[in-house]
Amino acid sequence: MNYFKRIGLHNILMLILCLIIILVAEYLFLTGNEIHGIFLGLWVPTILGLMIFLKLIDNGSK
Repeated sequence: MNYFKRIGLHNILMLILCLIIILVAEYLFLTGNEIHGIFLGLWVPTILGLMIFLKLIDNGSK
């Protein structure tokens, strides 16, 4: 439980959101909407990159 407190609630929610986006993108890709699945799948690295960027800004201000 201490590990989840260290990660933070916001980060856990963002990671769950990324997992949901991956699952929806896989569903779209496998049901024949390849372009929509690829487009939606590209959001995950963008969100993760934004999380890393915000974490770096937060650590730099301390």
